[in-house]
Amino acid sequence: MILQRRSRLSLLLMLLLFAPFSGCAERDTQSGNGGSGGASSGAATPKVAYVTNGIASFWVIAEKGAMDGGKEFNADVNVQMPANGVEDQKRMCQDLLAQGIDGIAISPIDPDNQGDLLSEISQHTKLITQDSDAPDSDRLCYIGVDNYTAGRMCGALVREAMPEGGSVMIFVGRLGQANARLRRQGVIDELLDRDPDPNRYDEPGAGEIKGDKYSVLDTRTDGFDFGKAKANAQDAIAKYDDLGCMVGLFAYNPPLMLDAVREANKIGKIKIVAFDEEAASLQGIVDGEVYGTVVQNPYKYGYESVRILAGLARGDESVIPEGGFIDIPARQIRKDNVDEFWTELKRLTATGTPAPETSADETEAEEANDDKAEPAAESEKTE
Repeated sequence: MILQRRSRLSLLLMLLLFAPFSGCAERDTQSGNGGSGGASSGAATPKVAYVTNGIASFWVIAEKGAMDGGKEFNADVNVQMPANGVEDQKRMCQDLLAQGIDGIAISPIDPDNQGDLLSEISQHTKLITQDSDAPDSDRLCYIGVDNYTAGRMCGALVREAMPEGGSVMIFVGRLGQANARLRRQGVIDELLDRDPDPNRYDEPGAGEIKGDKYSVLDTRTDGFDFGKAKANAQDAIAKYDDLGCMVGLFAYNPPLMLDAVREANKIGKIKIVAFDEEAASLQGIVDGEVYGTVVQNPYKYGYESVRILAGLARGDESVIPEGGFIDIPARQIRKDNVDEFWTELKRLTATGTPAPETSADETEAEEANDDKAEPAAESEKTE
């Protein structure tokens, strides 16, 4: 419980850093015309919403992107972060619809069981998905990574960290989300040398999944409960003496896994592979305690969501890409590129996140490089 309170306090402090830009608070929004058209065509300042699937540092970065998008595309942005799962997300969306929101970009928590909500949204305003998709809904497009491919990239990091093979445990918030299922399957398929198949699904809890060199012992979920997430890691360390690698698929999982491994005095013995750009995960890479991480681009998720919703609100259908998918590729971050990535992330988000600890010589070299550096191209902004 103490860890959970501290984690929530840390996230609250991060959110407060964005107070001047934040759209998290409930506020009135202008009414749209209803129906799938949603917004008033040609709206001078459309009112759009960015709805996450929980509260995490990942979403703080996405919020910054959404608010910057609001400034760039002259839109009033309302960011909503549900703390209590599906029902909380549903309440927030229905409140937004009642206010006449011009468009909603949502990361569905449980798309298989949120069909009614997604249908309700699409009937009254513009609906797009981001981070996690709901392809069977009437959403107009999806913004995010190919999560199956990103999962395989994560599995490739496990191979690098543990080339001789061994046993692996996977940790994730929930598997109801499409992104979590796809990432997990990508990790498993990569480790077992399977041909790519995003429709494949190894049911969790069905026992150990064995390959020639690697075996996946189990998958543990925590429902965004940080205390349970750490307890899951501690239990795995105690239960499996031969545990070789722990893989955390949500941003908060790897730092909690790292805490558990440190406390068990098994740094180096148990490899850690992460997902997302949590500061503790990046510092773990710098320190050699985490092998690597696969990062997305939450900033761009927020920015692109607002760009598309603002365009749709003004009647511009050309903002919807052919195929309905804006692919924002994932990247692998290791010790050799973590400093560059973290510097880029700081510049983009201006969160005040501490830089990686470096020597005086490295600091001088970085400053010299910064003087010569050109701004990153749009397609290369941090994930």
